[in-house]
Amino acid sequence: MLIFSIRQIVPRAWRRHPACLSSERLHQTTRNYGSQAKINKDTIDLYRQQYIRDSWTNLTPKVLSHLDRNLHLQRNHPLSIVRERIVKYFYGAYLSPRGNPLFSVYDNLSPVVSVEQNFDQLLIPPNHPSRAKSDCYYVNKDYLLRAHTTAHQVELIQAGLDNFLVVGDVYRRDEIDATHYPVFHQLDAVRILHQDKLFERNPELKVHETHYKTHLSNGSPTTGTTGSPLVDCIDQHKQPCHTLEAVKLCEHEMKKILVGLVQKLFGESIKYRWVDAYFPFTQPSWELEIYFNGSWLEILGCGITRNEILERAGVQNSIAYAFGVGLERLAMILFDIPDIRLFWSTDSGFLNQFRDDRIVKYKPISSYPQCSNDLSFWLPEGMTIDQFALNDFYDIVRSVGGDIIEQVTLIDRFTHPKTGKSSLCFRIVYRHMERTLTQAEVNVVHAKIGSELVEMYHVSIR
Repeated sequence: MLIFSIRQIVPRAWRRHPACLSSERLHQTTRNYGSQAKINKDTIDLYRQQYIRDSWTNLTPKVLSHLDRNLHLQRNHPLSIVRERIVKYFYGAYLSPRGNPLFSVYDNLSPVVSVEQNFDQLLIPPNHPSRAKSDCYYVNKDYLLRAHTTAHQVELIQAGLDNFLVVGDVYRRDEIDATHYPVFHQLDAVRILHQDKLFERNPELKVHETHYKTHLSNGSPTTGTTGSPLVDCIDQHKQPCHTLEAVKLCEHEMKKILVGLVQKLFGESIKYRWVDAYFPFTQPSWELEIYFNGSWLEILGCGITRNEILERAGVQNSIAYAFGVGLERLAMILFDIPDIRLFWSTDSGFLNQFRDDRIVKYKPISSYPQCSNDLSFWLPEGMTIDQFALNDFYDIVRSVGGDIIEQVTLIDRFTHPKTGKSSLCFRIVYRHMERTLTQAEVNVVHAKIGSELVEMYHVSIR
């Protein structure tokens, strides 16, 4: 399988596209060396760059320890097997007249991106909840660990690329259970269809309407085809700028390809359905669901790329589709892996089960018992339950307990009718993936979680 690095393909694109990446930015984009991550008092060192810490900084040593694992590139790892199958499918689905794959693959880009890359360039509104400090791992107010591989979309389009896949580790603050982990892996794809190729047999047809109405973010309407207005995503049929013929052709190709991908992974007989969805960077948008274990399960999200993104990247007279999929979700289904933490295991009993690009059902190494402890505490005076960020608590639990934390559940919330003080109670389930934990071991970790919580948030343990 041929995987291009960004340095191999971009210089040629520079010569044919004026909105190119600078050589300095290109060097920073590719993850050519270890993170050498280090949290200092006032700075953070990542990938030979130093960042000034500020009030937005919320990286933890536990999260930084995952930066150099690259599970999606480890030979015979379940995530790598899934990645290779998707890449092979696209290599076969799109070929040049000479029989070469049209899609290029970028699977080693640095996870440190700017706020502009992760949000602004993708038209994610300033008040969107995905930007919250409680949802992302921020290096500082200007940089973060990417929350999705879509963050690289614009820079690759600007480099002149029409068909590409981006694969990598992404970072989000989230709840703790068998299907959520602060680090997971995504595969994103973009395919741009230029007007002359889309309507090769019908050159009288166009990608864009001659005249159309849209609305700027301030609510004032505009008419025409110039500029890059921010369109309100309210029409699931199409964007105002696109002709219906262009949208339907692009949608048909996208859905045909993605259904083919799902059938390639899960078998020709898999039941599937399309569900209307909303994403800030595509319109219209859909989710593809499959029928699994008696219920419908969302597999991927996709849609027609917002024209503003293409215009700002210097692409004219074109329409594009994009999709994103989580590798862990696919692998858990395909390999019957019950707990997302297992992907990070270095135990040979786990890793040696997967060989030669084959899909096999995971066989549990052993079943170790759970230990569960409750942690109840009063919030500081004046703080309400709604003001307490659950993801902050989950981060403390993960940082102290690591991967022996199986699940954290909020089991009780209470506000005293007289004092007005509020309390929360969490049940923390501990289970080691490779040995039996003693209650004494668990009690030590549990006490340390409580101590960290008191020190950082000034709560009172009940």
